[in-house]
Amino acid sequence: MKPCVVILLLASMRFVKPESLSDSMEAAIRSGEFKKITSILVTRSGKIEYERYFDGDAQSLRNTRSATKTVTGMLIGIAIEKGLIPGVTAPVLPYFADHQPFKNSDPLKSKITVEDLLTMNSWLDCDDNVDGSPGNEDRMHEAADWVRFTFDLPVRRARGWSYCTAGVAMLGEVLQRATRTTVPEFAQKNLFDPLGIRNPKWQLSPTGVAMTGGGLELATRDLMKLAQLYMNKGVWNGKRILSEQWVQKSTHPLLRIDDHTEYGYLWWITDFKSGGKSYPAYFMTGNGGNKVVAIPGSDLIVVITSTNYNTRGMHQQTERLLTEYLLPQFAK
Repeated sequence: MKPCVVILLLASMRFVKPESLSDSMEAAIRSGEFKKITSILVTRSGKIEYERYFDGDAQSLRNTRSATKTVTGMLIGIAIEKGLIPGVTAPVLPYFADHQPFKNSDPLKSKITVEDLLTMNSWLDCDDNVDGSPGNEDRMHEAADWVRFTFDLPVRRARGWSYCTAGVAMLGEVLQRATRTTVPEFAQKNLFDPLGIRNPKWQLSPTGVAMTGGGLELATRDLMKLAQLYMNKGVWNGKRILSEQWVQKSTHPLLRIDDHTEYGYLWWITDFKSGGKSYPAYFMTGNGGNKVVAIPGSDLIVVITSTNYNTRGMHQQTERLLTEYLLPQFAK
């Protein structure tokens, strides 16, 4: 390429108007370059900066799949703050005396704690990313009793982070048994009503317990509120919903997943790279490429919902929307 051409290209890049980024992003979404994107919402300092719906409208419920897991972490934090669960070090097996004994008996099972399930670091041989794993989520969905399925699993001899939906589903079972109320009722009273979230839709296990590992349907603005609650350090409209300590612990790296990603209490943690800058963030994510991203340094929240389920590149395409279009336009 001739030097003069390079100079002209750089000059044209330098003078691109910010609003053209969202215009070209929308054109790319509508053309199908980005597949099955259903909504995008951007807020800064709690104010809406950008909001577009490519399927449905602001009232439409979005099934963000495993983003539900992060909501489960919030509910566990509330239950602990209320003294209904002793703490993250509480062992989980005592909550399931009615199901014992379990198969594959091993003393390590008695050591599994609430925190182990919050961080996906239990002794259970469960990994959704490995088709042959005994605890793979697809096998759980075939079982009539998810509690027995989960705690009948064999144990691993070496622990480490492994993505286990069954373990997070058990946190819902723990929550229901500890609070003596259903998960939807507890969530509505203690989390959703204070945030003004009125119409959540839960999926249920075969035994009728809310599926806390995935499938909760919420509106796009509701998803934003959940992230904003954490940006507000657990406070909403002057009312404390979560303890500040829980918020900090949940979004602090506790386990490393790979070279770029870490994990807290059911929150993912990474630095998103855009335009030569790095944006430390914590986020909710789910099948289809769904993302709810909090970027504290820019006081920015980005919600991207998608129905691009079970496809190659589903997460990469929403990360492209974030790093190539949204962060350059809206981040500080």
